[in-house]
Amino acid sequence: MKFAVLDLETTGNQADDEIIQVGLVIVDEFLTITDTYSSFVKPTIEISPFITQLTGIDDAMVAEAPPVEEVLLAMVPLLADAVLVAHNVGFDASFLNQALDKSGYMPFVGRRLDTVDLLKFLYPSLTTYQLGAVSELFGIVHDRHHQADSDAMATAVLLQKCVAKLRDLPLLTLQRLASFFHPNEDLGWFINQTLSYKEKESSVDGDTHSYFRQLALRVPEWTEEEPPRQGLDAAIDLSELEFPEYMNIVRQKFREHVQNYEEREAQNQMFQEVYDALESNSHLLIEAGTGTGKSLGYLIPSLFYGVRNDRKIVVSTHTINLQEQIRERDIPLLQATMPFEFRASVFKGRGNYLCLRKFEGKVNMQDFAAPNEDRLTAAQMIVWLGETEHGDQEELHFGNKGADFWETVSSDADSCLNRACPWFKRCFYHRAKQEANLADVIVTNHSMLFTDIRADHRLLPTYEHLVVDEAHHLEEVASKHLGLQVSYFSLQHPLLRLYKDAKNGMLSALQSKLQNEDDEYVEAWQETIDSIQPYVTEIKEGWERLMELLYGSCTITAPADAAENLPAVLRLKPDSLPEIWQEAGTLEANLHTQISRMAKTMDKLLSEIKDRVDDHSIQALVTDLNGVVKDLNRLKDDLRAFIKMEDPSTVYWIEASAQFKTKSVHLFAVPADVSGQLKKYFFDTKKSITLTSATLSVQKSFQYASEQLGLWEHEQSGKLKTVQLPSPFNYREQALVIVPRDFPSLKGQTGDPNFIARLTESLAEAAIETNGRMLILFTSYKMLRQAYEPLKELLTPAGIQVLGQGIDSGNRSKLTRRFQQNQASVLLGTNSFWEGVDIPGDALTTLAIVRLPFQPPNHPLVEAKAELLTAQKQNPFMKLSIPQAVIRFKQGFGRLVRSARDKGIVLIYDTRVIETRYGKFFLFSLPGPKIESMHVDKIVPRMREWLAAEQKEEKG
Repeated sequence: MKFAVLDLETTGNQADDEIIQVGLVIVDEFLTITDTYSSFVKPTIEISPFITQLTGIDDAMVAEAPPVEEVLLAMVPLLADAVLVAHNVGFDASFLNQALDKSGYMPFVGRRLDTVDLLKFLYPSLTTYQLGAVSELFGIVHDRHHQADSDAMATAVLLQKCVAKLRDLPLLTLQRLASFFHPNEDLGWFINQTLSYKEKESSVDGDTHSYFRQLALRVPEWTEEEPPRQGLDAAIDLSELEFPEYMNIVRQKFREHVQNYEEREAQNQMFQEVYDALESNSHLLIEAGTGTGKSLGYLIPSLFYGVRNDRKIVVSTHTINLQEQIRERDIPLLQATMPFEFRASVFKGRGNYLCLRKFEGKVNMQDFAAPNEDRLTAAQMIVWLGETEHGDQEELHFGNKGADFWETVSSDADSCLNRACPWFKRCFYHRAKQEANLADVIVTNHSMLFTDIRADHRLLPTYEHLVVDEAHHLEEVASKHLGLQVSYFSLQHPLLRLYKDAKNGMLSALQSKLQNEDDEYVEAWQETIDSIQPYVTEIKEGWERLMELLYGSCTITAPADAAENLPAVLRLKPDSLPEIWQEAGTLEANLHTQISRMAKTMDKLLSEIKDRVDDHSIQALVTDLNGVVKDLNRLKDDLRAFIKMEDPSTVYWIEASAQFKTKSVHLFAVPADVSGQLKKYFFDTKKSITLTSATLSVQKSFQYASEQLGLWEHEQSGKLKTVQLPSPFNYREQALVIVPRDFPSLKGQTGDPNFIARLTESLAEAAIETNGRMLILFTSYKMLRQAYEPLKELLTPAGIQVLGQGIDSGNRSKLTRRFQQNQASVLLGTNSFWEGVDIPGDALTTLAIVRLPFQPPNHPLVEAKAELLTAQKQNPFMKLSIPQAVIRFKQGFGRLVRSARDKGIVLIYDTRVIETRYGKFFLFSLPGPKIESMHVDKIVPRMREWLAAEQKEEKG
């Protein structure tokens, strides 16, 4: 077997486009590169500017190149008896066969392999399949992206890695993979070839995997794990050690383990403040800016307090990114530097973990709803099981239908067999729960804190000491979890799981399995299942009618803003309901009755089968069906609560978008004020809670955060301390803020032509001065699009790439990576780019803020909060809108300076910061940069002067 790895550059991707460069690398069955061939090709049509920009190939470079016929003369012998391999093989094979046909050759009809498909299942955690990005991740030298010879060589090295990994998989894993793909398909044929090769080997897997029920797993049974410090003497006696001595030991260890370790005043202060709060059983609001090292700032004192006093510490983050950063970076560092052993665990919501029982059933039955995609997803997960220690979906990167697949195999309380499950001792969720029970510090997320409350504290181990990172999101997450949300798919998905058609669905599977049982009740059970199926149809029809009714009412009363990519939003008030509400109530009542009847019938049926049938696969199916019944009952109750609207402290609204019609309908019921519940469930009951973030204060005051979180009484009584740490950066020297004072003001979210023209002209001048390296933050997607094309026209001649969120890609990580790969770039971003984007170093020199980030005042939740404040004789704009916008503004500003070496300029095009009385709240909340206002035509000269001074200082 040999592989012919091909890459083609073409004049475009249409049928009448032509090849302009070929790259071919021959790899033998031992994965050795034996031959290469590359050539430019002279096309009969011109190369477009876009292709030249993408590939670097222009008409002059191919003017003297051989025609495609000559190139094929050299290529055809190399392709003989080869497996054709390419990155997106369909594209290259199509152009190859088109050229072969035009030149009088027979088409290539041999086997084809796509390295994209191989990457998808062999490297389940890869977040990108783009050749340049993958090459970078794998350390493959690939200097000339989008040139055929370089691309072909990179693809060949990628093939070597993929095939080597495939051949190295456990035999059991290969056998599973082979069962998913038909041997007549190219991928199935290749996996079967590899399996045959593996079966001839006599090698034993050794201790690298654990085998159970025909699956190869990375981890053994979790019941074998022991608590930390079990049978071991602590390195030192903590009871004799005071906190200052402990910190001296830790700092010494850090000097030994961390290169160029320097103490930071702000972090030292944070160590002490967090420890004091724990020791004195008090709460702490502590603002720690970028660069403080806040995760270590709370982990180091928390571990000392927790281990010394045998108290469990829970740490909660908002983003999974930070959770993973603590797991992957901070915990290993601390385990190497702490003067005692400790155990840390990461514990997420149950749906994040794989249920091995469900997965086993699904792959054994090959219950694939989307056959092509589901086979790849199943293959991906089979490989992943041999690698994962946690069974956490965050480690997987799914294709389009992957999330639907995961929903059918994720862990959930309703269908869990607990100790009766054959997989119990290997269960990822129970492993994580056991690890949390044994751990000194548990890292979880805000959502899990509130899920635990709703589950009567049955999920997290008992704790009295909590650290909340990214605390500026806590109130928002509380609102979401202490309320309810119902979508079109909340009912549609469980119904489809029950019954899709005569052959698919859990009820059909149960009927099929019961045929093999000889119980006297089987005939009656089959009849009962037959009687349930009409219920499913009726409920579906009633649900569709209700969703259509609500969709129509929502979009007519409050049309969607398509330009902003925003849904229609209709707030519902009991005293002014839409005309259709009576009809909606009738439909809900019918649904409530039908679901209740069906659930009752199913409960009786499943109870009988559970008591009388021993077959394990039927028992498992009954458990899953019970889970679906519970889901339906919950949905029925939530829908009733929404339609009745009986809680005066709750805000009710509907959202829908014209693009997806009824399928986009979401119903929300959210508490307008969660401060009372936060106080009740957390601040009144826990001994010590530390809340930290880079953005908690507004103009040096914590009043807004304190009121929103229900901490006001604790502050009055002295149980809450607020601390704003000094910034570790010298913002006076590292950041210059410029406000153009003669810039046109703007009302509303969208830009008039004069504003957009002035804006793009100024941005382009600034971007050319810094050769790109600019991030522009918008509050409006429509305005971003208005600015995108004019900016592109102005910057493309200067060789500067313009990237727009939602235009070039909707994926924040991909856009950020492209921005960093090409420094001569300008990136336009909206909401998600204001926070959590980390672009340190030279990649970012200028940050432009187009508008102050005020929330839309007409959103139902914002509106309801404003009404509450008005009722209390307070000003909603000053008490709500300004603080929210300032915190968002500070988050945006924080994108620029990410390290002590970063320097940059912030351009603020919203003159309200200098023209209004409230503008000072924004500027005074910044961490001390130099702030200047000037005419627009003075901006670029001032930038040039400031950057030149910085460069001179660095050289000096």
